[in-house]
Formats: sequence, structure tokens, C-alpha cells
Amino acid sequence: MRKKILITISLFLIIGISVYLYSYRGHRDIESETADYVVTVHGLEKEFTSNDSLAYLKYQDKTIELTAQVTTIDTASNGIVMGEKIFATFKDPLPKDITSGKMLKIKGRFLGYDELLQEFKIDQSSVVH
Repeated sequence: MRKKILITISLFLIIGISVYLYSYRGHRDIESETADYVVTVHGLEKEFTSNDSLAYLKYQDKTIELTAQVTTIDTASNGIVMGEKIFATFKDPLPKDITSGKMLKIKGRFLGYDELLQEFKIDQSSVVH
């Protein structure tokens, strides 16, 4: 009887510790991750136009890297629009050297496509040098 109680308590402890460690794991550091995909604005548009379900499965919550021209700077939301289709927000303040019309390479986490604004959303962006 005592052996069964010890085994049951041990089992609950192992399950409890596993759930705790899974729930409170560290946050991702997108800047230090290698990009899962290197894409272009045109490439994203093409994939989402041909089959948006497959494209979401492929890119959702993945680290992507892309190069495009900066079209708009939104200092209020700490973000930029690139290629008129990509809205990227930065976790750190926007670098001072970002200007409209400049070609820029960024890396960030792909969030999805905003159908209302017709923009792809990326967060935790950083400039790739």
C-alpha cells in the first residue's frame, strides 16, 4: 500500500513539474534565431494568392527574412511598411537611419495577413546587416 502511494505521489510530481516547465518556458529571441525562410514581398503575395491555407501553415509563427523598400515609417507604433504590403513592428526603437525609399533587410516573426488592410504582419523585427 505504501509503495502505491509513493508511486502515485512521484507520478503527480513528475507530471506537475513537466506542466510547469512547459508553461513557463523562456521567450523566443527572434533576433538571434536563423530565419526559417528568406522571402520577397512578391513571393509572399504569390503563395497567399495561390493557396492561403498552405501559406499560413508554412509561415505562421516562423522567423522570416526579407528585403524590400521602406514605403512608410510609423513612429507611433514603432513600425514600418515595406514594399507597400509588409507591416513590420520592431521590439526596440526604430533605428535612426531608416528612411522612406531605403532598401532594408529585416528579420522577424510572421504573424499573418490582414485582409482589411491588405498587409502582411511581422513583429519582433530587427534590421539585418
